[in-house]
Amino acid sequence: MIFILVGLLMTTRIYAAEPASFQQGLDALAQNTFEQVESGVGLIAQSGDERADQVLNLLLNGDLYVQKKTDVLVTVRDKQGSKSDIVALFAPQQAQAETVSSRSIRKIVINNQLRGLLRSELASLNLSHRDPDVRAEAIKQLLGTLDAGMYQRLQQRLTVEGDDTVQELLSVALAIYDLKNSSDSARQSAAISTLGDSYQPQARIALNSFVAGPHSDVLLSEANKALGMIAQRASLAEMSETLFFGLSLGSVLVLSAIGLAITFGVMGVINMAHGELMMLGAYTTYVVQTLMPDHIGWSLVVSIPLAFLVAGAVGILIERSVIRFLYGRPLETLLATFGISLILQQTVRTIFSPLNRSVATPEWMQGVIEINPLLSLTLNRLYIIGFCLAVFALLFMALRYTRLGIEVRAVSQNRSMARAMGVRSDWVDAMTFGLGSGIAGIAGVALSQLTNVGPNLGQSYIIDSFMVVVFGGVGNLWGTLVAGMSLGIVNKVLEPWAGAVLAKILVLVFIILFIQKKPRGLFPQKGRSAEG
Repeated sequence: MIFILVGLLMTTRIYAAEPASFQQGLDALAQNTFEQVESGVGLIAQSGDERADQVLNLLLNGDLYVQKKTDVLVTVRDKQGSKSDIVALFAPQQAQAETVSSRSIRKIVINNQLRGLLRSELASLNLSHRDPDVRAEAIKQLLGTLDAGMYQRLQQRLTVEGDDTVQELLSVALAIYDLKNSSDSARQSAAISTLGDSYQPQARIALNSFVAGPHSDVLLSEANKALGMIAQRASLAEMSETLFFGLSLGSVLVLSAIGLAITFGVMGVINMAHGELMMLGAYTTYVVQTLMPDHIGWSLVVSIPLAFLVAGAVGILIERSVIRFLYGRPLETLLATFGISLILQQTVRTIFSPLNRSVATPEWMQGVIEINPLLSLTLNRLYIIGFCLAVFALLFMALRYTRLGIEVRAVSQNRSMARAMGVRSDWVDAMTFGLGSGIAGIAGVALSQLTNVGPNLGQSYIIDSFMVVVFGGVGNLWGTLVAGMSLGIVNKVLEPWAGAVLAKILVLVFIILFIQKKPRGLFPQKGRSAEG
């Protein structure tokens, strides 16, 4: 038996210190008619009691119940079969504990009219809240639904409001009311001007409704001009959102292609197993998260170096066991790595099953950043863009300022001369292949936050990766970055009117035509080997 506190909300005898209207409202909520509940909502909202917000929220969310025998108002904490743990609000300290049958309590049912009333009353209660975000949200709930009484309250609030955002919302709410209900042309004109400067969707709705009705030509002209201004801002927000989604897609393409650019540029190996190395990175994330279920955020951080090590080790193993015997024969490396990709896919199916696995997104990657009511940026995509740029910067510095980076550039520009100068090209090849494979594993970590993890994960990105490498210039990091971001943006720009499949076809046709003119890509590799 689970014991919980049960407090009485039923009688004013027990709550002698409570405001009468608040207690009367609680008594009315316990009745079984919509009229009584509506009366109770009004009494509670007007009582000024600090607990009114709590009661009304519980009622709106469907979490307020009545204990049938005693008419005590309770909320259900937990249900276990036919039993329910109930918690009564504002319970006195001497109340005893009990667990009751689910049949002994009745949910207070509300209709759409009551829901509207509750939202309005809650918004009214929150208009004086000390947190400006709460006040702003309360006003948003009221936009387009004001009555004369609430209109007066908002006017009074506007005279004392100190937050700019809340002031703007108050002005919009009042302007919408004036546009709908005022017969004064001057007030309507002022309302149109206010709504024309607003980013709130309700402002556009109000202006469209106004234009559809019979009004003077002057007012209709002003309303149409305001709608044009809103349409321009909406178009700009849509373009910005498309650009953001294009950059996030481009970041994924850069992450998936940057490792391929290194191995292809230095070693001349067409690695068809590159996608499967990304898949291994994604599965590493899944395994780490399975082992750390209570630390989802930290599990993602731990997965990044582990995915690099796992994919890098597999890459070195592939290079030492297969690729080293096929240098100078690109067609045979293509066939060999294609076979390796099938082996890796089947291995994963055997270990994890063919079913897709879901990787949870940490709390710090969830949510959005609202630039304005027309434009919001999702945090997970924002983190992907930042992660891509961070990986690019680290790889760029590693290739530019470390001994391995110098030797990699030397081998990529002139292998024979590098070997004559004492560079162990076979060791450089193994480390380069491992580095490119490790970065593919890191790309898999990023992909696990955007899509389900499955055996075919890498197949969706291998062709796009090769397109990015060829378009940007084989072996050139800056070319890979520019090409990946460009193709991502172009894809997202074309998708709304061409569709996802046709957009990819158009991008492929463009790359084919571009390569006809510049066969070495946007940023050609320098060096004697590259020129030969």
